[in-house]
Amino acid sequence: MQHRQPVELPAQQSAALEAAYASPPRAYHDFGHVEEVLRHYAAVAAGPGWSQPAEVYLAVLYHDAIYVAGRRDNEACSAHLAREHLARWLPQAGIDADRIAGLIELTARHGRVGPGDVDRDAALFLDCDMAILGAAPAQFDAYDRGIAAEYRGQVPAWTYKLNRRRFLKSLLARERIYLTDFFHARCDAQARINLRRAVTEKR
Repeated sequence: MQHRQPVELPAQQSAALEAAYASPPRAYHDFGHVEEVLRHYAAVAAGPGWSQPAEVYLAVLYHDAIYVAGRRDNEACSAHLAREHLARWLPQAGIDADRIAGLIELTARHGRVGPGDVDRDAALFLDCDMAILGAAPAQFDAYDRGIAAEYRGQVPAWTYKLNRRRFLKSLLARERIYLTDFFHARCDAQARINLRRAVTEKR
């Protein structure tokens, strides 16, 4: 990982975490996604800053550790794995495992959380995870294809297309896609361009 790390993971923990992201094979929610979210984490650290940098950093690392497309307990399972790993490898580090688990579980509510529903760190953390919506068109398209690939074979194609379009339209309908001014200024305009195009293509 090529980012400033507020917590140094033991080698065994790092290996176990990367192994979790490798199974099952994923087209988007892999360790490359974690590295991308860490890039935004670093931008926040260099800008508005984090109140609990270690806890948010670990939430980023673990937020998609358990992921099977279509399952509704991915976030809960990822939070549970984070707790297990922290208890095993970082028991004396003074890290708030409850906070980490809570942040991870919040990612199940993307698109349904308002700016006043969560605290500042949680809002920035959720925006880091959603920053891909405001990426350059080619990067956004790769993300969109990756999500589709993960669901292929899990649900009928027409069901995926319908639900995906409904989700993207719900994001577009929001007054603010991003919860924080920091990400609103950086990402909102491009996110709306990407989302409008994706919704049109899915008709």
